Formats: sequence, C-alpha cells, structure tokens
Amino acid sequence: MIDIQLLSTPLSISACETFVESPEAGGAVVFIGTVRNKTANKAVVRLEFEAYTPMAIREMEKIAQTALDKFAVSKISIHHHVGILNIGELPVVIAVSAPHRGAAFDACEFCIDSLKQTVPIWKKEIFEDGEVWVAAHP
Repeated sequence: MIDIQLLSTPLSISACETFVESPEAGGAVVFIGTVRNKTANKAVVRLEFEAYTPMAIREMEKIAQTALDKFAVSKISIHHHVGILNIGELPVVIAVSAPHRGAAFDACEFCIDSLKQTVPIWKKEIFEDGEVWVAAHP
C-alpha cells in the first residue's frame, strides 16, 4: 500500500508512521528531512519549494511502487511540502514498514535518493545576501 501527498500545510510524522503500521511489520523506518540553517558555510534564512504537482505525484507513486516491488516491504508513505519553510521545518517525510528491518532501511533510502533525482520539485535557498535554485529536476 502506498500513501503519497504533496502538501502546502505542515507535514505530520505521525500521519506517515500511522499509515505504515501493519501487523505483519517487524519494524518501520522513517526519514525526516529538516530545513537546516547552513549550506556550504552560508546561513540559510528559509527555503521555498515549488513542484509540477501532477507529475510530482505520479513520480512519487512510481518510486513507491518500485520500492514495493524491489524490496520486501509492506507499506510506504511519502509526504513532501511545497511552499515556504523556515529553519527546523520539514520538507519531506518518508516512512516504510516491512517484516524485517533491512528491507525497510533499504527501501527508505531508495525512496529519498530517487525522489531527489527524479521528482519535479524545485528548492530555492534564501540567504541574507541572495538566493539560489538548487536540485532542479526534469
């Protein structure tokens, strides 16, 4: 089972954890992306995320389905934020449950790595003295 959401409201770690709960799961792995205060020794003020929503959702569904097919996992939840985020806020939460922990770790890592490479979500880093778009995907 898959839960994919692209949200302009704050992300809920517990919503992702709750979705992946399963009696067959021996464990769950959760990745929580957090806005940090520095990039390359430069102070970050905030981040802004934009997405091509229909394609972003389809691509996240594809990533989750690939992870389900490739790894022995039960459920996957991927939530990503769009809009403005301040330091300490959450741009992405990924939760994966599986009968065994190794598969959950592997699938979670696959999901975040694939998301960063293929999902059309763009991030703008805002600094005190300027801004830059980073990680622009197709």
